[in-house]
Amino acid sequence: MTEHSRASAGTGPMHQENPGKWGHEHDFLPESHRRGERNTQRVIALTGVTMVVEIAAGSVFNSMALLADGWHMASHASALGITAFAYFYARRHADDSRYTFGTWKVGVLGGFSSAVILGVIALLIAWESLGRLWEPVAIRFNEAILVACVGLAVNLLSAFMLRDHHDESGHTAHHHDHNLRAAYLHVLADALTSVFAIFALLTGKLFGWIWMDPAMGVVGSVIIARWSYGLLRDTSRVLLDGDVERDAAEQLRGAIEAGSNDLVADLHLWRVGPHELAAIISVVADPPRPPEYYRKLAPASLALAHVTVEVNRCAKGGNADS
Repeated sequence: MTEHSRASAGTGPMHQENPGKWGHEHDFLPESHRRGERNTQRVIALTGVTMVVEIAAGSVFNSMALLADGWHMASHASALGITAFAYFYARRHADDSRYTFGTWKVGVLGGFSSAVILGVIALLIAWESLGRLWEPVAIRFNEAILVACVGLAVNLLSAFMLRDHHDESGHTAHHHDHNLRAAYLHVLADALTSVFAIFALLTGKLFGWIWMDPAMGVVGSVIIARWSYGLLRDTSRVLLDGDVERDAAEQLRGAIEAGSNDLVADLHLWRVGPHELAAIISVVADPPRPPEYYRKLAPASLALAHVTVEVNRCAKGGNADS
């Protein structure tokens, strides 16, 4: 049995008597956020132009691989629009008090939405390609190959612009910026389908293997579906507060309980930024110490940006283990 002796918000509690001293910001957007937004806008412009060219060329030259590449570039342009909007919205509302722990998860939500679109694209490409396997059409190979090469060049340039980079803390941006990762995967999917389109068109021209064009569409859809699943898995874990490493909680619990009769009765850890965690800790102690004492015990390696500590006194003078 325990009785509450004291409770205190951790980093930055909202004390009415002195909010200026105790309050703090909840803007956890890294510097790389703005850079990712600018690069995404540039890639959208490139993708839009190439999309129009490939759709027109695929229709004129009867290339399913080229047409599929162009149409799913159109879908990617829409997905990249989600990425750009998520960046803009998160930055615009970074200081909005309605978002309790800031707007970092807006980018994660954008990544999740883009992953759904990526999965739909994979299904559409597979469906259309299977249809072309049953009903092949004549292809103007030379023209289609030229346009596919141009598309590949644009995709590689876009991928370079969205490539992995390191933020101000030395972390790789794609590791925690799921919005940027989603944009990168969409561009990479475009590059992959361009490569498959070129390969299919070359084999069709040289060996008469018309079936290779839709077959490569099926192969590409499978790979894109795998990327979509990986992004859905990672972003959903963040959105559901399940991406914190298992040993992080044990590390924090061990640091507080080590060398004392104090007991961590309840502990919650979740991510509020690309490298920042928040924690709610309920401690049972006899004798109880101030919440600040327990906050200082937290390992610096956990990068706890927001900590709330509740201290409970053991009833009837018992110790925390009783």
